[in-house]
Amino acid sequence: MTTAWPIEMPVAQIRFARPTDKLDEVVQFYTAGLGLRIVGSFQDHDGYSGYMLGLPGRELHLEFTHHADGSPCPAPSRDNLLVLYMPDSDAIRRAVHRLGQGGYEPVSSENPYWAEKGVTFEDPDGWRIVLMNTPGI
Repeated sequence: MTTAWPIEMPVAQIRFARPTDKLDEVVQFYTAGLGLRIVGSFQDHDGYSGYMLGLPGRELHLEFTHHADGSPCPAPSRDNLLVLYMPDSDAIRRAVHRLGQGGYEPVSSENPYWAEKGVTFEDPDGWRIVLMNTPGI
């Protein structure tokens, strides 16, 4: 398996973005709970406000936005997941503890595979995050 990005697709950065009507709660969940960092933000840009949250390096971000007129975004299913592969089980325990302090408890996984070595949470909008205790592929 190759680890280099394909030369035919010279992407410099990937950002996963979604709207929310609970911007402050969602940002709190991902920062104070999961431990991600705010790497950028904007306020009232054509009615939109939002935050970019950093993952390791500058290549991957999560972006959460809110529009002044509302930004409904129901979670599509319980098996729509953001999976964070974390080989350090102590780091997972710390994240579970921080999330618990914020009032978030683990939820059962739709697919039992994720429960074998991971723990699943729902963010304030109902989107699911799995903290998977493996190094990934």
